[in-house]
Amino acid sequence: MDLTSLTIKQAHEGLKNKDFTSVDLTKAYLDKIKKEDKDINAYLSVTEKLAIKQAEEADRRIASGNFTELTGIPCSIKDAIMVEGEKCTSASKILENYVAPYDATVIKRLKEVGAVILGKTNLDEFAMGGSGENSAFGVTKNPHDKTRVAGGSSSGPAAAVAADMACYSLGSDTGGSIRLPSSFCGVVGLKPTYGSVSRYGLIAFGSSLDQIGPIAKTVEDAKIVFKVLSGKDEMDATSVDYKFKDAKVDIKGLKIGVPKEYFVKGIDPEVEKIVRDAIKKAKDGGAEIVEISLPSVEFALACYYIIAPSEASANLARFDGIKYGLSEPAENLLDVYLKTKGQGFGDEVKRRIMIGTYTLSSGYYDAYYKKAQLVRQFIKEDFAKAFEKVDLIFTPVSPVPAIKIGENTDDPLAMYLMDIYTVSLNLAGLPGISIPVGKIGELPVGLQIIGNHFQENKILSVAEEMEKLVK
Repeated sequence: MDLTSLTIKQAHEGLKNKDFTSVDLTKAYLDKIKKEDKDINAYLSVTEKLAIKQAEEADRRIASGNFTELTGIPCSIKDAIMVEGEKCTSASKILENYVAPYDATVIKRLKEVGAVILGKTNLDEFAMGGSGENSAFGVTKNPHDKTRVAGGSSSGPAAAVAADMACYSLGSDTGGSIRLPSSFCGVVGLKPTYGSVSRYGLIAFGSSLDQIGPIAKTVEDAKIVFKVLSGKDEMDATSVDYKFKDAKVDIKGLKIGVPKEYFVKGIDPEVEKIVRDAIKKAKDGGAEIVEISLPSVEFALACYYIIAPSEASANLARFDGIKYGLSEPAENLLDVYLKTKGQGFGDEVKRRIMIGTYTLSSGYYDAYYKKAQLVRQFIKEDFAKAFEKVDLIFTPVSPVPAIKIGENTDDPLAMYLMDIYTVSLNLAGLPGISIPVGKIGELPVGLQIIGNHFQENKILSVAEEMEKLVK
């Protein structure tokens, strides 16, 4: 039996029945990473000593009968989420040797239930990108076709799960960073409602947009992880007192909205066909399909690429060579700042800092940032009106399947367009999930299921049914 191919549920049953131990499971994953990750580059660091120690502790917990579904199950963590005593680089030269002094809240919660952490995974630098090519430590390749990208920014977490180098992963999603790589790699990725999972210990990109969530092999696995992650945290003022209630929601009789704005010129015809086929299967399963309109969504990309860089320019000001991370020696303080940031940040990060600083500057704030926040309100209202008529919304995740490595690196605008179907959820704070519903050759295609605020249960329940319907 290949232990690395098991889902969380299957691995949990195996541990419970004493078919194998957590140490066996962990060693199987570590061996697989050693053999295969050199071709994929999903991991930036492998925490072998920590993983074995946690697996031994998990085995003791299992033997005593005091364990949960995640006890002893190996996972990987996006390298923008802090794990105490381990490197946390955010895939940037500026934090190349930074060691996290504390655990993120989500890591504390995983440790409490006895999870095993295999290592820290690759990403676009500071989570800025949709392809995984902006990492200072090399591109993550798509396990289905190594000439193509894994998607971003959570490229490493998605590739690790797709290649059976982790049972599940934690990623973060600011504009599609969990859903896009999950779609490209053919795994399940949940972007929870803003505030449902603590952001404490996540290196910030856009504070009003960032959300931590699970990437897993199945919807059921994503649900198991989300249950552990969600809930109020006094260390994060934006977190909400939210208890996930796991109750079955039948697809039969549900009204599912399909926004006409999401099926326009520019979408790959094969992607459109696969997504429309999945929608038809939902109809065959008893759902009522309703065409809806989200008129403000056409402005979502422009709105996002003002708000996200603005927040990034404020958040990344802390990397100044004085407090932590890289520090380039210089004659005076200003030169320390300039040299450190000039050498520490990559091109995409610099680009977004400059855009953000410009849109927040005196004389431009009203014309750009303030206006973008007004448009954001319109986008929220469009979704609110839609959810008065429908229960859930089905859309594509990306207009195209995974692109070739290097295909859009000289064209930032073409790269930004890959986020066209995902950014509106972050602007509105809504939950969404990407599930695999078909393939173009070897390349997976995802369906995005969107729910109203704190309706993760409805999304996950219907996504589980969709998994069966599209098989």
